[in-house]
Amino acid sequence: MKPWLVCSGHTVRLTLHVQPGARKTEVAGEHGDCLKIRLAAPPVDGKANAALLSWLADCFAVGKRAVALQAGDKSRHKVVLIESSLAESEVLALLRVQ
Repeated sequence: MKPWLVCSGHTVRLTLHVQPGARKTEVAGEHGDCLKIRLAAPPVDGKANAALLSWLADCFAVGKRAVALQAGDKSRHKVVLIESSLAESEVLALLRVQ
């Protein structure tokens, strides 16, 4: 069980540590109690947040409206909600986390 992942009903909750301005967007392992995401988008005018939500929507094969930033709009520490009924093992496989 991962502390950064909560699957309940039709919602997946991810607690993330986001590093904007990276060479490419990718999962970079765990950072404390968070999943670390390196993000290629710059942290300017909400571009990093938009890129993060779009990337997660692609990973989970859901529409962009199914992914929402619950907390951390101006922070590297973010909480994201995804409308999906996936199990924890399926989420880990999609994000390629062991």
